[in-house]
Amino acid sequence: MTQQIPQPLPALPEPEPELIGVRNFRDVGGLPTTDGRRVRPGRLFRSGHLAHATETGAEFLASLGLHTVFDFRNRADHALEGADVELPGVRNVNIPLSDPADGREFWTMVREGDLAQLRTVLGEGRAAARMTDSYRTMIRTRTAEHSRVVHALAGDSVPALMHCAAGKDRAGLSIAVTLLALRVEREAIVADYLESNAPHRRYRVRRGSEAAESRSPEVMELLSPLFDARAEYLEAAFEAIDEEWGGVERYLAEGLGLAPETLAALREKLLV
Repeated sequence: MTQQIPQPLPALPEPEPELIGVRNFRDVGGLPTTDGRRVRPGRLFRSGHLAHATETGAEFLASLGLHTVFDFRNRADHALEGADVELPGVRNVNIPLSDPADGREFWTMVREGDLAQLRTVLGEGRAAARMTDSYRTMIRTRTAEHSRVVHALAGDSVPALMHCAAGKDRAGLSIAVTLLALRVEREAIVADYLESNAPHRRYRVRRGSEAAESRSPEVMELLSPLFDARAEYLEAAFEAIDEEWGGVERYLAEGLGLAPETLAALREKLLV
């Protein structure tokens, strides 16, 4: 019997730079698939919004050779944070997705609400429940948007960067859907998602007042489920796929309308 010589795995991405003004940036290259391949480095990136990128940060982003930046923020996000910096020759595609804590009034409460309001709306597990419910909802109701993204990646849109405001929820779920289509191991998808909890990646909690009581330990504990990346949130999305479509293959075929040839093109572009 002929013994096959294992082929060396591709090099992992270089350590990401410290991007002042852009949080949660990383290359998802190197993640392993269930059939022994890996995501190709330098093809798919994720981050928080690019509105506050410095000149040096914008130069670095421009050096990535990006074809498309997918911005999943909505009009309220743009009003709060501003438009992304312009990168020469890069196509910007805005596909608003439901914010896991959507609603102008809700975010006003998060920024301005007193302790009593926060206890009422977020206490006793209500904040975490809101997040898990929103992940399920995005999977079930945003199939057209996720289909558009994956079809674009299978076409001419790579290298690509996906972002929302914090790069955790809307972008995180869009990245997860793409990685499922690439047959990336589920454990690796969750591990990449949880990288958003690293201190240098986390979205800064905004409060309207600088007074100590507005950021007291109890206030921050009540808010933390909204700003954490928790495995239970992403697992809720996976559960929704299984409940609604009976598994990933039917979700990709029926939910996202991905033909076998489209999946093959996607994997050819993004895997090694």
